Amino acid sequence: MSSRETSVNVHYKVGKWLPSDQDVLDSWTAKIAAKAETDTSPLLPAVQNLKTLIETDAKAYMFFTQMFQDVPESRKTSPTGRPQVRDYEHMLRLFNTIMTHAPEFNESGLVGFPFNAILDWSMANVGGWAGFLDDKVDAYLRAMLNEWAVFLQSPESTSVLSDDPRSGWFGADARKAMPTFAEDFICDPSLPHYGFKSWDDFFTRRFREGIRPIADPDNDAIVVSACESAPYRVAQGVKLRDQFWIKAQPYALQFMLDNDPYTDQFDGGTVYQAFLSAFSYHRWHAPVSGRVVKTRVIEGTYYSEIMAEGLDPSGPNASQGYIAEVATRALIFIEAGNPDIGLMCFVAIGMAEVSTCDVTVFEGQHVTKGDEIGMFHFGGSTHCLLFRPEVDITFDLHGQTPGLDSTNILVNQKIATVGPRRSS
Repeated sequence: MSSRETSVNVHYKVGKWLPSDQDVLDSWTAKIAAKAETDTSPLLPAVQNLKTLIETDAKAYMFFTQMFQDVPESRKTSPTGRPQVRDYEHMLRLFNTIMTHAPEFNESGLVGFPFNAILDWSMANVGGWAGFLDDKVDAYLRAMLNEWAVFLQSPESTSVLSDDPRSGWFGADARKAMPTFAEDFICDPSLPHYGFKSWDDFFTRRFREGIRPIADPDNDAIVVSACESAPYRVAQGVKLRDQFWIKAQPYALQFMLDNDPYTDQFDGGTVYQAFLSAFSYHRWHAPVSGRVVKTRVIEGTYYSEIMAEGLDPSGPNASQGYIAEVATRALIFIEAGNPDIGLMCFVAIGMAEVSTCDVTVFEGQHVTKGDEIGMFHFGGSTHCLLFRPEVDITFDLHGQTPGLDSTNILVNQKIATVGPRRSS
């Protein structure tokens, strides 16, 4: 949300996608489980297809059986003593319930990743590690999440865009958390749902003109924040190949860029990574002025997280460096007008169900710093800016140390200054 908004008094895991208070998360899961227990309708087609895969593919059956068997005993019951996610059949029934619901506002603990919340503990064991790296499993998960995205883009999803005081996105609790919403975002409070046609329309809302001014618009040496996001890491001297699956999660450019022909130009270069929160603005903007020379969307994983980090109930938040190599992501290569920058790359990285990377620019298009270049649907996730080794770049992270406790730098604010190009 905007810089003028106040935050609700709740501690969250990084990104505000899942609450740090595990009891809040458990209670939410128990609420969904109670709905699922009374749902006797057939599984939706995409969920049924996943069930068929699990029950007809030997590897998938092994993965989805083991990942629930290996959940710690202490996590197998909710605070009320009811069973949590018992097995893959229970998981599928919970998925089926979520598929026809848009996320409600909840000041005590927004669960922005409902599917992730179901899988939070099963992602972090051997069965989950293997299963969520499997290409066939990912294909069926992709189909299911795409079907959910269709619902979120339909008028039926607007039921949560109500003035219900607790759960409505325009109710009393939400207005406290977003006091300047109508002033900051393009909307019409006199219309039903403030004029938003769907949940996705609400989530990909646009700022009003002037709310996010572009830092030094005429100075091509200034790089601006491409997303409303918090600094996660700055890495220099990044290698083409590295062991990105170890605890330090070093970047491996060859895999981040999916063996793109431009990859070698970034060998030894710099990576800036930052993550978006559940309340963030979710459109991407050009960090520099220049010509779009290439765009790509790479299909990847959704619920894979690094085993070396151990249990991560908000996962894959602690695995953001790792998922830069394996998750669904989009690449936008820009040849900057400033020769001291030259070719750079914006990488949008999906996280869990937030994996629809929508590129809205085309190859050959000229973009001016601050122009919109794409968006995440249903949420945010994380993103990287890649610079070649000859670029002399100094970052301005507004007094912060990159990491899981950093806070948002506003989109279009200054994040770096580029000096004269280094000699090769």
